[in-house]
Amino acid sequence: MAFPVVLHQAFLLAALTLRASLNEVLGEPFPLTPEILPFSIQSKLQQVNVQWTVPNLTHQELKMIFQIEISRINTSNIIWVENYSTTVKWNQVLHWNWKSDIPLECVTHFIRIRAMVDDAKYALQSSWSSWSSWKDISVQVSVGPNSLLIFPENKLLEEGSNITICLMYGRYLYNVSCMLQNEPIHGEQLDSHVDLIKLNNVDFLGSSGTNINCQAMNLTENSIILDTKKIFGTTGTVLFVSKVLEEPKNFSCETRDFQTLKCSWEPGVDTTLGWAKQEYQNYTLYESFSGRRELSNHRNSHNWKITEDAQEMYNFTLTAENNLRKRSVSMIFNLTHRVHPMAPHDVTLETIGATKANMTWKVLSRGDSYMLLCQVQLQHKKEVIHEHNVSVHMSASYLFSDLEADTEYKACVRCADANHFWKWSEWAQKGFSTPEAAPSQALDVWRQVQSENGSLVVTLLWKPLLKSQANGKIVFYNIVVENQDRPTESEHHAVRAPALSKRLILNPNSYKIHITANNHMGASPESVMVLSKDFEHEEVHTKRINGTKDGFHISWDPSSGDTLGYIVDWCAHSRDQHCDVQWKNLDSNTTSTIITSDAFKPGLRYNFRIFKRSIQQTAQLLEKQTGYTQELAPLENPEVEIDNFTSTSFVLKWQGYASDFQSAFIEGYLVYLKSKEMQCHPEGKRMKLSDNLVLCEYDIKDPEQKTFTVKNLQPETSYEFLVTPYTSAGPGPKESFRMLTTPDQHSHKLLQILLPMTLSILLIIFVCYWKSQWMKEKCYPDIPNPYKSSILSLIKSKKNPHLIMNVKDCIPDVLEVINKVEGPKTQCVGSGKPTAENVPIKPPSVPTENSFFGPVSCVFFENFTYNQSAFDSDSHGLIPEPRKETPRQLGLLTPPDKLLNVLEKDCMKSLTESPTEETSLIYVSQLASPMCGDKDSLVTNPPMVVHCSEYKTQMAVPGSLVSPALSESNSLTSVILLGQGEQ
Repeated sequence: MAFPVVLHQAFLLAALTLRASLNEVLGEPFPLTPEILPFSIQSKLQQVNVQWTVPNLTHQELKMIFQIEISRINTSNIIWVENYSTTVKWNQVLHWNWKSDIPLECVTHFIRIRAMVDDAKYALQSSWSSWSSWKDISVQVSVGPNSLLIFPENKLLEEGSNITICLMYGRYLYNVSCMLQNEPIHGEQLDSHVDLIKLNNVDFLGSSGTNINCQAMNLTENSIILDTKKIFGTTGTVLFVSKVLEEPKNFSCETRDFQTLKCSWEPGVDTTLGWAKQEYQNYTLYESFSGRRELSNHRNSHNWKITEDAQEMYNFTLTAENNLRKRSVSMIFNLTHRVHPMAPHDVTLETIGATKANMTWKVLSRGDSYMLLCQVQLQHKKEVIHEHNVSVHMSASYLFSDLEADTEYKACVRCADANHFWKWSEWAQKGFSTPEAAPSQALDVWRQVQSENGSLVVTLLWKPLLKSQANGKIVFYNIVVENQDRPTESEHHAVRAPALSKRLILNPNSYKIHITANNHMGASPESVMVLSKDFEHEEVHTKRINGTKDGFHISWDPSSGDTLGYIVDWCAHSRDQHCDVQWKNLDSNTTSTIITSDAFKPGLRYNFRIFKRSIQQTAQLLEKQTGYTQELAPLENPEVEIDNFTSTSFVLKWQGYASDFQSAFIEGYLVYLKSKEMQCHPEGKRMKLSDNLVLCEYDIKDPEQKTFTVKNLQPETSYEFLVTPYTSAGPGPKESFRMLTTPDQHSHKLLQILLPMTLSILLIIFVCYWKSQWMKEKCYPDIPNPYKSSILSLIKSKKNPHLIMNVKDCIPDVLEVINKVEGPKTQCVGSGKPTAENVPIKPPSVPTENSFFGPVSCVFFENFTYNQSAFDSDSHGLIPEPRKETPRQLGLLTPPDKLLNVLEKDCMKSLTESPTEETSLIYVSQLASPMCGDKDSLVTNPPMVVHCSEYKTQMAVPGSLVSPALSESNSLTSVILLGQGEQ
């Protein structure tokens, strides 16, 4: 049975071969129409796997081209045409995959294929065969009349992709609408119950996906019907948008110990999504020489064990993969070229003195043939100050020299393969400090010398040593002052750091000064200065210089002789700061320098002095220079005084500024005069202003001139004037004009007359007032207390023991009333009996010793202080009271001793007769000489009266004794005041 079958097949093969040979010879085409076999559909991937054969193929192998057409909905709607070339073997099943842009559930597709020989041997067969029959591609989905379906379901895609969403709904649904993350999206209708929504360049919104919800209206119930598919409580579908998988970057492998290769890379963006739709991308290492494949457990590195087969060459392929795509990179290398040494170990450092240090270290070695190159660095304050390379087998050392004393350093070392450099190892480092040493540099010193009260005031200045010069912490500065004129006299001063100056007061001699800086290890070389007696007495020229914003360029003529160098000093200060002395040392070959400072400011004058430094260490002043970094216009105007002010002219005077307070060099002054309809001097500039004002400007080009005479003015006219300086930067402010008015041309003469007269009158008034006060104090004190009167001093000067007058000392002849009692009219008896109203206010005249006593009025003065009734009644006023008649007169010739009795009797009588009356005491005083009485009662030859020039004893007498009018029968010639012993 087997033999006939084999024979049958052999016969068919021979027949086919014969037919092909005949067709080739005759040139007739043979039919090559493809036959489509059943195919498979992957709905989630929207992909169709098509299979076909070429039944009539008679060749064992033939190059052919297949043209594939795909239509949608109907066969006439062609949506895809593609040519597929391949080599076809006899009886071979061919495969081709096609991915649809819309879900295959939504619509039916159709496919057909035709073939053509693409082989040069069979040129006559190069024409398309007939099309195969149409085969439909469809996924059967049942859609109910009230159903709404959405495809694809939970689609996984990359960011930036395009996707088409298909909506299938039943015959009772209409008005379908969808939302993408709460944003409406719109589509187009494919047929009566299928809509397509196209989304282009989809964005990544989150690892949890992007939600699409759809809804439709029901035609029968007029209600909203939702899709039966529900995902986490939401109707619709979810688009899981993933980040695009990136190719690994900076893929590299290296070894540190020749036992492990450490491969590393940068993984790029993470493509992981939620709900396990896409796990984290995995990385796989494949080595082609050994055929080993390993999956990495880390996202950015993998350790590959080196085998003992002494493999040197490696060819790695690193593949990154997720559910959507793969990315790969490759690398081939020699193991000895990828050596990354370990950091050096056992690093030690030993200081040698203050300027040297020795460092040693060890490395991990593979033998004597293995050489490493080590790099040594010395760092100070994080800056590399020294670097050197050393070749090393196992251990090495390096000596650092030229170090600074008392300084902290850091020594560092790292190594790399000396034959095939790949990477440096990590740094191994060691910190250390050098010990202190004595200062190595002399101080830069200077001085300021002034003469005060015959002494030299010397201020020594020095700059601090640099750290590299100090070699440690400076503790103090030692100063030795040698008197050159008196060598045995010297002074020692120790100035503690950080002071940088010392003030000395010296006698006017020559001195040699030594200064050293000292730390714990010793002293620096000394700096020497010599001060001569005639310091800076020479006059030198001051030159004006122009500075810039960067500073000043100072230059001078070279000095001949024993010049050791030059010193330039200046004050870096502002107007409100004390002079901060700065100086600069220059060698003998330098005759110019540039002085810069951040302290220089515009509008401030800076003074520079150039000194010559001789071999004998003396300093001689050569030149002075002054200037500004930038000149400014004056900020204020000078204070102006007016002199020789007349009706037609006046003189303006002002003071200049101190040079240190000038904002620039004063080049002159501008004088402005402003008035109405004024004629300017020919030297001035005339400008017409508003309101009929005329401004005259006068330019004083000499800055030393501080006066200006304004002439040809009009009397009784108002003028405004202003004086302002100007510099190269412009004039000063012009806002503060002052006003004056010229006087009348005759007013000055009248003033010359009135002024002396006024002064004379004031002087006379003052003298008269002073004389009256003096007279009042001498003769009329305010309170007539004899003990307070200056008259007593006159009596004492005469050595009179009787300071108080007794009754017997003087015969009274005039009665003077000290106070007048208000009440009943009082009359003084005389020839005409005048009443109290007829008493003249003017005090009575006092008759002389040889004159006749005429009628004299009697005046009583009452002192309220001695008025007892007023005092007892707490009142200073006079209390009038009725009084009885008393004798009006006493005999003129009554002896003084009798007169006292009469007074006593009368007083006692008055007191007795009015026991119920209040007694009012009257303060009474008398003059010694004049006597009061009636002229008719006077005798022809009155007795001689002893005159008293001073007040005598005073007495308080009752008011009833004095107040009533005197009787006609008794003529009172005098009231004798009782002495202190007789009261």
